[in-house]
Amino acid sequence: MDETALDAVDGPIDWSRRRMLAGVGAGAMVLGLAPVGSALARTAGSDIRGLSLVNLNTSESVSIDYYANGAYIPQALRELDRFMRDPIDGTRYRMNPALYDLLNSIYALMDTPLPFHLISGYRSPGTNAMLRRRGRGVAKRSLHMSGLAADIRLPGRDLKYLWRAAKALKIGGVGLYTRSNFIHVDTGRLRSWGA
Repeated sequence: MDETALDAVDGPIDWSRRRMLAGVGAGAMVLGLAPVGSALARTAGSDIRGLSLVNLNTSESVSIDYYANGAYIPQALRELDRFMRDPIDGTRYRMNPALYDLLNSIYALMDTPLPFHLISGYRSPGTNAMLRRRGRGVAKRSLHMSGLAADIRLPGRDLKYLWRAAKALKIGGVGLYTRSNFIHVDTGRLRSWGA
């Protein structure tokens, strides 16, 4: 494990609970999602956040609560960071917990028991450069290299629906890649692209 990579992120972005819940509620109203009440009740009432993911590059899966009782769970964050590692060179990186919160908030809008499919989490600078050389439309300063981005899809949910739900939260960047069958989400500046 590359310890320098793990120390490269300064720490979590301070997303207040109120802002996260307001974003989820506003997104639900914009999308007209009826089943959101039960997902919001778990998020708001129990103050537990979790994720279920399948990594399409490694065939691994994880289902874990990473936040409870007003605090992030360090061991769970380490497990998620391991799961999100660069699949090409195995580099692990301390992902920003705000990314996990964003994924949790998107998932709360989806009303499904199925896990997210992870296409890309952390990307080392070497992997990012290699993908750029292959002409895959990869940004030179990709937020994947800073532990702030993920490329995902959700079985059983239309990609454009997932993209609209992520956009409705008004957190970071959201890109739609229909030809490659995934959306990009990040905790950078607010922006969207794709449709």
